Amino acid sequence: MEHSREPKTEQMTQYLTETVNGRLIISLRNISHTMRSLYEGKGSQKRVLIVLSETGTITQRELTQRLAIQSGSVSEVIAKLERMGLVARSLSETDRRTADISLTEEGRRQAQTAMEQRKRRHEEMFSALTDEEKERLLTLLETISQDWEERYPEGRVRRACSCGQDGNR
Repeated sequence: MEHSREPKTEQMTQYLTETVNGRLIISLRNISHTMRSLYEGKGSQKRVLIVLSETGTITQRELTQRLAIQSGSVSEVIAKLERMGLVARSLSETDRRTADISLTEEGRRQAQTAMEQRKRRHEEMFSALTDEEKERLLTLLETISQDWEERYPEGRVRRACSCGQDGNR
């Protein structure tokens, strides 16, 4: 079904007639949509390469937990990456029922490229703000996030730590 898009002027009029809370929700939703389209996604090949680069050798189960996606999805991505020569699977020395996943040399090169692209994208995404504005925004978002985790436990999403993903806040 085709969705018609409201002309920008109608959207702006609707936005301006909203309460501050309504405009906050609209703005956060719009930002969320933009981030989703720019980000590599939880189960994407780039994301898997980056996680493997951060962790070194990891079991498929651990990778599945870290990405917070279905094991079948991880299996599919790993199989593609293996065919491309970017990852290698080997039987775990500690548990023969489990496969250890690690990057090949080419996988490490591509993971490094993906991390550099991510870092540039993150810098670009917030380039409209000064460092002080970024710190203020971060403080406000952390305050809201903490409150919502306590207030809305049923909506809690497994938190993905971005620590170490690009080294910057």
